[in-house]
Amino acid sequence: MNDAIHLKYLVAGPNDLLWGTAVNSVGFQEVKPGEPYPPTNHPSRYLFSEERGRILDEYQLLYLTSGSGKFRSATHSQPIPVREGSFFLLFPGEWHTYCPDPATGWKEYWIGFKGEQMESWVRNGFFSPAKPVWQAGLKSDVVNLYNDAIQTAIGQESGFQQRLGGLVAHLLSLAWFYGRNEAFSEVAEMINRAKILIAEQYRDITPEELSRQLCMGYSNFRRIFKEYTGFSPAKYIQEVRIGKVKEALTNSSVPVKQVAFSMGYENEDYFFTAFRRLTGMTPVEYRAFTQGKRKNNESQ
Repeated sequence: MNDAIHLKYLVAGPNDLLWGTAVNSVGFQEVKPGEPYPPTNHPSRYLFSEERGRILDEYQLLYLTSGSGKFRSATHSQPIPVREGSFFLLFPGEWHTYCPDPATGWKEYWIGFKGEQMESWVRNGFFSPAKPVWQAGLKSDVVNLYNDAIQTAIGQESGFQQRLGGLVAHLLSLAWFYGRNEAFSEVAEMINRAKILIAEQYRDITPEELSRQLCMGYSNFRRIFKEYTGFSPAKYIQEVRIGKVKEALTNSSVPVKQVAFSMGYENEDYFFTAFRRLTGMTPVEYRAFTQGKRKNNESQ
């Protein structure tokens, strides 16, 4: 898409807001090297100057496909570099400013939105003004989603706001996904190696032994593993082990005690407690449920 597209206003009715996300604007623009920014055809509703900045009453997710520049906000008084492949997120009620480097210009996609779904993600720490920029790299799937959103907004067919809401969620999930994996690029191989070792040795491996096999200090390994996966190594091992137990209970008639022992559980009471805590059922109840049988009193 070569020409700048600006959609100043999209109508969102009460039912659109009930969907969880309503989109107010979506577009693309190219700023060539040396051109003023914002361009003179920038929508007046969103007009601002680099020096004064602005405050919006909506979220905006921007993505750069070429060029470079800088971003500042009330939370980040020092400029944050943005470049080809960068996402950056604007928050309602927070002052911000951004502009391309005059030497490079840039190409930017944006989508503006509001709604309870995003507020929930912010409350739960997925998105924060403290981390407004992610480096994702050039991704064709991201560009395709923005272009899909632009065409959907132009057509404004029945239900277009719900479709745009889904595209916003997809774009945010990709910003989160690509940004996290880019940030962890240096340790991703180690984490994947750890997962392979767990898959191979889940019956008896401990987190400490795992860190030794990876030639890492345990404290550092535990911190990185939890940041990357969301689980501590011990919790991840337990999840894998219980997963294997579930498979055995579902696909065999081997007695529960034998299943537990074969999966590395030597303490029967600990096994039953751990299984019920993670599944909400006893092993016997889980087997009966997954095999389509009525619950009975047999300890199979």
